[in-house]
Amino acid sequence: MPGNLSVNLIKSSEWKGGLVFRFAAAPEKVTYDSAGKEAGEIRLNPADKTAIVSLGKLEKVDLEMARRAGGAIAKWVAKNAVSEAGIDLASLTESKLPLNSGTAALVEGLLLGAFTFGRYKSGNDETASVVNLLVSKDQDAGVLEPVVERAAVTAEAVNLSREWAHEPPNVINPVTLAERVQKLAAEVGLRCLVFDDKQLSEMGAGAIVAVGKGSATPSRLIVLEYAGKSKEKPVALVGKAITFDTGGYSIKTGEGMVGMKYDKSGGMTVIATLVAAARLGLKTPLVGVVAAAENMISGGSYRPNDIVKTLNGKTIEIISADAEGRLVLCDALSFAQKNFEPRAMVDLATLTSGVVVALGSVRAGFMANNESLAEALAASGERSFERLWRLPLDDEYFELIKGDDSDMKNSGARKAHPVIGGIFLKQFVSDDVPWAHIDIAGVADTEKDMPYCPKGATGFGVRLLLDYLNSFE
Repeated sequence: MPGNLSVNLIKSSEWKGGLVFRFAAAPEKVTYDSAGKEAGEIRLNPADKTAIVSLGKLEKVDLEMARRAGGAIAKWVAKNAVSEAGIDLASLTESKLPLNSGTAALVEGLLLGAFTFGRYKSGNDETASVVNLLVSKDQDAGVLEPVVERAAVTAEAVNLSREWAHEPPNVINPVTLAERVQKLAAEVGLRCLVFDDKQLSEMGAGAIVAVGKGSATPSRLIVLEYAGKSKEKPVALVGKAITFDTGGYSIKTGEGMVGMKYDKSGGMTVIATLVAAARLGLKTPLVGVVAAAENMISGGSYRPNDIVKTLNGKTIEIISADAEGRLVLCDALSFAQKNFEPRAMVDLATLTSGVVVALGSVRAGFMANNESLAEALAASGERSFERLWRLPLDDEYFELIKGDDSDMKNSGARKAHPVIGGIFLKQFVSDDVPWAHIDIAGVADTEKDMPYCPKGATGFGVRLLLDYLNSFE
């Protein structure tokens, strides 16, 4: 896993001494300024080898503050090349955080905050660090062991999503991505099927094939299956994986193309979530469908005014070759329903710039055709701090993309821009299938360092989905 930090759980009596982090929330009886008021602020007391980590104001302490404090510790340990340190878990409960959930959030913050992507940097030598979680004698270490393990698996899945999203387009394209997924699936016990462009054409998935026609590496549909431990129908997770997006003949500006390697982030979240499910042994069966394509320009590229036929038989006139994400997703959604009859379906995609205008980088926008699913996802977003904001999905919005010479257009005017993406996808979802579309365009990557995420890919959605899938346990 990127980042050279590991976490151990040990009894305080076994600690051999050295730097120990403990938590404080202002007001707190410490010798120096209540440890600060901002979560993650660290103040070192060299005299007794103690570092006080602020959880912010006592009345505002919550699990997100524990994650941020964990991220701050990870960064501090790396910056100061600390090989081993301890964390006093008892100070978590002193700050009014429950031990189990507080420890889980702390571990997530530690491992997420330790993430780096330096694979292509020369001289990238990092100090390997160990952080020991110190459990006092009167606490049952056995109770916390599964808590720490689950949090570690979750964080490692997020970091996997981040790592693959960071990979440049000359390394990951639809073909090499499929090869990577096949190898990883074999390692963790997932079933993996890959459909190439010829097979996709033969089955009638004309939309995803069209998007990849301009590239030297044609489209792939990657299907992952996790059997689970029940006989229920699976939950389907569908992800957009555009490994690079030039905009096609509706070409982006030079500045607009920078960062388009992150246009595969929705698919990376789906892959990482399936990997975590297998490692955690979740009860519910899952299927992950990842639609991979590279939107390039050549003599074979699809064009504005082209009409393509999709897997479910509906036709689409191309208005913008830069509205390619919904094209690959519509065939993926149809494939998931046709072949797996899911009891619920969630797709994730960096779909529209409109959702960035509407919500910025604080929340992802989402739309749903089912109230129970919408409420469950929104609640998971609050618990995981991968927060969502629901947008409308009224049928009247379809008028904005109703076709003249086809069933529909793939784009419309600037009005209701993020909603248009959702209403387009809704045309490929059966009314009896609970479905939600999550537009992560504003949250899939960050232009600056965040409390437990460096600049770049965030891995948004993995923790949210795993929390949601816990409802089936």
